[in-house]
Amino acid sequence: MFLGSPRRSAHRWPCLRWLVALLTGLVAASAVAASAVAASAVAASTATSPPRLATLDWTLAETLVALDAPPAAVAQVEAYHAWVGEPALPGATIDLGLRSQPNLELLASLAPERILISPMFANLTPRLERIAPVASLPLYTPDRDTWREMRELTRSLGRLVERPEAATRLIEETEARLDALRGRLNDAVPPLLVVQFMDRRHVRVFGDNGLFQAVLDRLGLENAWRGPTNAWGFSLVGIEALAGLDARLVVVEPYPAGVRERLDDAGLWGHLVEASRGAPLVLPPIWSFGALPSAERFAEQLVSALEPDDAA
Repeated sequence: MFLGSPRRSAHRWPCLRWLVALLTGLVAASAVAASAVAASAVAASTATSPPRLATLDWTLAETLVALDAPPAAVAQVEAYHAWVGEPALPGATIDLGLRSQPNLELLASLAPERILISPMFANLTPRLERIAPVASLPLYTPDRDTWREMRELTRSLGRLVERPEAATRLIEETEARLDALRGRLNDAVPPLLVVQFMDRRHVRVFGDNGLFQAVLDRLGLENAWRGPTNAWGFSLVGIEALAGLDARLVVVEPYPAGVRERLDDAGLWGHLVEASRGAPLVLPPIWSFGALPSAERFAEQLVSALEPDDAA
């Protein structure tokens, strides 16, 4: 095969070596630049990622989800979805077992940066502190304004996950939504009696110092229950304690197993239903010990049920 004269080939090889060297340098430079970009992206992602948290408390969990900083692990995930409902935990959330008896070995293996609890679980603090720093965030403090405390809790969590703007946004959007819901109500809503069944004959009746009362206040609605309540805003009473109250009944699910089917319409509950100022309203499960997400959920469900087309 004819390859050209030796003289012309000798001139071409140095040029070819120079071209190869140039291309190699360009590829190396591109690789270095790409690595630098990737490293910067990873650093930026790390800088903006919230800390890895675990919590035993559903109120803290729902608020973290609403702040778009969900905890990596939560106690009793299935029960959370049954009692709290929304906002739902991500599918990847790890279940730590019972809130009062979490799986400490599992928790340690997750290496959380911080463990969040409410004062209700303070007795677990010494054991939890062996795994990670523990932060206890209170809510429903006696003699304090419940709505103000929910705002403070939201801001505290916002600072903890380095998302203060998200906390401010959650507060403002929740309050704006409740103002809008209040505007949908008419002036003829009677006093309400909000209860949740514990068994056939006993209910929690909700009043001062609780989430439901805080929402009723913001909606401009009257609570018919003026009796005493505990630190979480309810009193456990026999249904006979509700007799004679001039109100419309509001029942918050879930019912204990078998209770709804066994309520005797001819008995005392039946008489309360007959005396209710309008058909009793039955709302889906709402976490009565929650914070702003549960407050908005209660307001949404209640106002929708009170509207004529939805009341039943």
